[in-house]
Amino acid sequence: MKTKFFLYARKSTEDEERQVMSIEAQLAELAEFAKRENIEIAETFIESKSAKKPGREIFNQMMSKVHESKEPIGLIAWHPDRLARNSVDGG
Repeated sequence: MKTKFFLYARKSTEDEERQVMSIEAQLAELAEFAKRENIEIAETFIESKSAKKPGREIFNQMMSKVHESKEPIGLIAWHPDRLARNSVDGG
C-alpha cells in the first residue's frame, strides 16, 4: 500500500514583514520536492493564520482526516514550524 500524503502550507497573516516564504513559494517548492521524490499529494491544505495558539480551522480539518483514515498518511510542509508553533498542535 502506497502512503498518501497531505501537503500543508501556512503563512501567518499577523506577521507579514517577518514571513520568509509566501504560500505560493511553499507550494511550488513542495510540488517540486514531491515530483522529485515520486510522492503523490492526495490533498493540499492552505491556511493564512498564526500557529502560536491552537484552533486553526484548516489544520484541524487536516488532522481529523489523518485520524479518520484507515491508511497511513504522511504530512509534507516547507518547515516544521508551518505545522505547529504551540505544544497542543505539535503534540
